[in-house]
Amino acid sequence: MSKLYTRGLFLALLAVVGFVRPETTTTLPVRTAENGGLFLPEGFEATVVVDSLAGRARHLAVNDNGDIYVKARFARDKDESVIALRDTNGDGRADIIKRFGGLTRERAYGTAMRIHNGYLYFSSELIVYRYKLTPGQLVPEGPAEIMLTDDHAHGMHEHITKPVAFDNKGYMYVPFGAGSNACQEKNRIPSSPGLNPCGLLADHGGIWRFDANKVGQTQKDGKLFATGLRSIVALDWNPADQTLYTVGHGRDDFLMLWSHLYSPWESAVLPSEEFLRVKEGMDAGWPYYYYDQIQKKKLLNPEYGGDGKKAGKGADYEQPVIGFPAHWAPNDLVFYQKTGATNGFPEHYKNGAFIAFHGSTNRAPYPQAGYFICFVPDKNGSPSTNWEVFADGFAGVDPVVNVSDAVYRPMGIAMGPDGSLYIAETEKGKIWKVTYKGDKSKFGPAQLAQMEKRKSMSNIRTPDKIADNLDKDKPVLGSKVYGVYCAACHQRNGRGDSQRFPPLADSEWVLGDKNRLIEVLLKGLEGPIEVKGQSYNNVMPQHDFLKNEAIAEVLTFVRQSFGNSASAVSVDEVDAVRKSIKKKK
Repeated sequence: MSKLYTRGLFLALLAVVGFVRPETTTTLPVRTAENGGLFLPEGFEATVVVDSLAGRARHLAVNDNGDIYVKARFARDKDESVIALRDTNGDGRADIIKRFGGLTRERAYGTAMRIHNGYLYFSSELIVYRYKLTPGQLVPEGPAEIMLTDDHAHGMHEHITKPVAFDNKGYMYVPFGAGSNACQEKNRIPSSPGLNPCGLLADHGGIWRFDANKVGQTQKDGKLFATGLRSIVALDWNPADQTLYTVGHGRDDFLMLWSHLYSPWESAVLPSEEFLRVKEGMDAGWPYYYYDQIQKKKLLNPEYGGDGKKAGKGADYEQPVIGFPAHWAPNDLVFYQKTGATNGFPEHYKNGAFIAFHGSTNRAPYPQAGYFICFVPDKNGSPSTNWEVFADGFAGVDPVVNVSDAVYRPMGIAMGPDGSLYIAETEKGKIWKVTYKGDKSKFGPAQLAQMEKRKSMSNIRTPDKIADNLDKDKPVLGSKVYGVYCAACHQRNGRGDSQRFPPLADSEWVLGDKNRLIEVLLKGLEGPIEVKGQSYNNVMPQHDFLKNEAIAEVLTFVRQSFGNSASAVSVDEVDAVRKSIKKKK
């Protein structure tokens, strides 16, 4: 038996039973700047729990004793998915770190970290795991249980992360996202029509309900609870009204796919990220409809005959509580329940919803937007239609031109047992603990008005069509083809977004074999791949609809921009690769 095979078998076993590294104590670097660089309402303070984590951070959960569990973005040594933190001296800063949770490298990227009935639940892209937590023990003593496996033959599929939420009746809710903008015949190909009916809705594009305590489930063991939801990451149960809620990711690429119908400004601000009340049988309308928060109604997607004005039967579908602007990337949702705790927030926050907006990647030529923590107050036991800025300053720059310019991007939210709120971000793996130190009886409109001013920042306000256009009075940045088809993912500076879309700057894929690069653009690419030592797992759509001249021009541009210095790509080279691909079919 080869050493390679033995190691592969060993890693596969770790994925099932879990891996625990011996406990270690580590002194973690801590920033001491006031509030860790955040803008918060008066009376609130932020302590930096940890300045950075090697595996970075996505979602997190906090146990009853204050222990913190973090879903790593990147597993150290590719087989440790959970980072556990403990504060032993009560200063709010972590001084013990442990890693556990063996997942194989493939599909380890994912989301979800919740504590429910004494169990720690977390997920990869395809599997929901849980560990039994032992009182007093930071690392679980037993092996991981596999609660749910996504057994679809995905190959490569977008939007397959597995957030989880729990009700008070023993059910677990898990979305199955749909890997498409609007169920097109050819995904992400300009003007490709949508399939009607959309076959994806049979087992994707919705939320399924499962037994929260049954091990070894697959989708067929669950029940379709709600449909018409393209991509869900932020999901939580509201104890106040006993209802499931989500803030969904809207579709993308109006400009890239339908440039004759939507302007760059419309593509930047539409469609809405919908805050939805999810009741059994709900249909939010995807892929046929999207919500326009400016017109305040659901409109037909262009794949189904829409033009930005046609409403069709949009009114028949579930309307959002709030329609947030496009591409803010809602990635966590938590209903606050700790107003009476030691560090509990003022009564204003009782039963309200905190939403983490991870920030946009595809608003060019307008500034990127989001990158803050939003709060939606409760009104008579359910979320109101108003929203506030609770924490801002994560990006560290204004405007955010490229997503890589943002210093931090908020991702996970969790309540602590003392009423504090924990926030995790993805770029460095930084975690903040937010507490209230003021007089709760005096908290009111004046403090909220201070944060209302943050809505004027370019990462939050609706951009002005002319004044906020970053290309106003300037020549088109680089290649026009790049601006339309590439910049939304790889960014205007060619550095990607550090999460889903790889960099083109100094990339071996760009600077290496030209034929391979041409083939990637013509055929597309399905992950996982590695770029500059970092793994990525997303869809690069095929661009064979572009003429040879356009492909040669854009590839020459990327090979000679962003600090790159490589030879040009000729039309003849593109033509030769295109013919070679046709012969292989």
